[in-house]
This record gives sequence, C-alpha cells and structure tokens, in this order.
Amino acid sequence: MMSPHGTFSAESLKTDVEYEAERICTKLRTILKEDLKRRGIVIGVSGGIDSSVTAALAVRALGRERVYALEMPERHSADETKTLSSMLIEHLGVESQHVNITGILEAVGFYQLYDDAVRMVVPEYGRGWKSKIVTSSVFENNGFNLPSLVAQSESGCTIKKRLPLTPYLHIVAATNYKQRIRKMIEYYHADRLHYAVAGTPNRLEYDQGFFVKLGDGAADIKPIAHLYKSQVYQLAGYLGIPEEIRKRPPTTDTYSLSQQQDEFYFSLPYQSMDLCLMGKNKSVPPEELAALLDFNVEQIQKTYNEIDNKRSTTRYLHLPPLLVQEVPEVSVK
Repeated sequence: MMSPHGTFSAESLKTDVEYEAERICTKLRTILKEDLKRRGIVIGVSGGIDSSVTAALAVRALGRERVYALEMPERHSADETKTLSSMLIEHLGVESQHVNITGILEAVGFYQLYDDAVRMVVPEYGRGWKSKIVTSSVFENNGFNLPSLVAQSESGCTIKKRLPLTPYLHIVAATNYKQRIRKMIEYYHADRLHYAVAGTPNRLEYDQGFFVKLGDGAADIKPIAHLYKSQVYQLAGYLGIPEEIRKRPPTTDTYSLSQQQDEFYFSLPYQSMDLCLMGKNKSVPPEELAALLDFNVEQIQKTYNEIDNKRSTTRYLHLPPLLVQEVPEVSVK
C-alpha cells in the first residue's frame, strides 16, 4: 500500500519496537531519578491497549515490585474492563488494588446530574436506561461535528436525537467526574508510596486533546504520548500484552452504552486517523494521502482542517495554570 510517489505509506507508521521500548524505559528511569525523584510508578489500568502498554513499559523499566496498578470501574463500566484489567495485572505480576468508584460518584451526585442532563433531550429517560454520545463524521455537515444522544430503554428501544449545546455540556461536565475521581485516587497512592503517576495517552489523543484536564490528562510522566496509536499496538505485540487486550476495539468506556472512540471524538478509525495526523505533520499533500486511504481529496482536506481545529480548541488543556506575572524563582523552563 504505497503512495503514488513512494514517499508516504502505511509503512511510515512502523517503528523499531525493540529500540523504542528500550529508549522509553531508559528515559523513564532517568526522569524518575533526576526530575521527579520518585521510587516507582502508579498507573490506572482499564484493560485498554494504552494503559496496558504503559504499565508493561513501567515494569520493564523499573521491575514489577515498583509498579502499582489500580482498577477503578464504576456502574457504567463494560464487563470486559474488569476482566481485561485483571488479566493484565496477573500477566505483569504487579501489586494492585481494585477500587469501585460507584459510591464516590453517587456521593458527588454524578448519576443524578447525568440523568437530569439526558432528560433535557429524552424526558422519559429513567431507571434501567443506557445512553451515550455519538458525533457525526467530519465528512458530513460541511465539516462540522454535530453530537447526538443515543438512549436505549430497558426494553431495548433505541432513540437517537440531536444534542443541543446546553445538555451536551452538562453531560460532558458530569462524565468528567469519572476521570477526575480516578486521578485523585491515583495520586493518593502515589503520595503514600512516594511514586509518580503515569498518564496513558497516545499521540493521537494527546495531540487532539482527547483527555480531561486534571482528570486523565493529569500525570507526572506520559511515556507513550509521542507514539501514534498504531505504534502502541506494535509495542503491545513486542511486550507480550495478552491477545485479548490487543483485540479489544478502542473504547472510551465512559458511557453506559458501548461507545467506540471514532463514534465520539475521531472521525475515522485510529489506523486512518494516525495516517492523517502523520500526513499532516509531514506536510503530505491531500492528493497523495487521498490515494493512499482511498478517500477523495476533499475528505482528506476536511480531516486536516479538523486536526487544526481540535488543536486550536483544545489548546487550553495543555496549558499550565497561567500567571498574571511570572515568578522567576520557581519558573520551570
């Protein structure tokens, strides 16, 4: 699957997994010792590919005795989340703790807040119902992503409605509780163990702002943020991550209905989005990438535009707290 000019292809995403694993592990050890001055790594594991690879790299770098894994499911978590996260922990042989955060979410009122927001769109939404947000493709609606709510009754009846801005913001604000509560728990254990917290975003998520500020976006180190998701899968094979985890489709595991990442945030499956992001980064002409992906030039240009738009609108997620005036004595360069 070579590009017409032979300069860019799916092979461009291939990485030297042995070299990359060793480079990451060396850097992890250096950062922990010299910058963070911590003894080990705490990581939340979800049974997904990114947290699994990050945990495996931490074990490879530091030894299993200095990696602490946390499973933090809740009422809406998929059944396979617990199965696969437990499988990973057993596979790596690390110390771990299972913390069901349903009670914490109930205490802060999450489930009520979420249901009330959904009822702005589906008034009959109630006990036993499930739901999720889906987003239109960038190829539709003149390049604009328009969110919709999908709700399923206890009897299996499904309703899909366009999601206006106000209930959309309420729903997202409520679900962000989940990531922030999990991170609070991770930092508790990091503090008591004198460990650092590892974040798990891949390059696609990190670049495009697919994380919650002070939630899953909070970490002391993000070992795979420079790797495209396709490269994370390559590392997973090299590191011996169980096949069941490697076969799991990328999911948000945030909503009560199963939700794939390309339904919610990315316009294309990760394999295509990786190539589009790399193509954008390498200034590959839309005509060349269109032939490679079997899309038309307009579709590639819309994807490039969406990449720029997400970088612009999510830039604030990457920013540290902003000061009115610099405090030079404590500034970090």
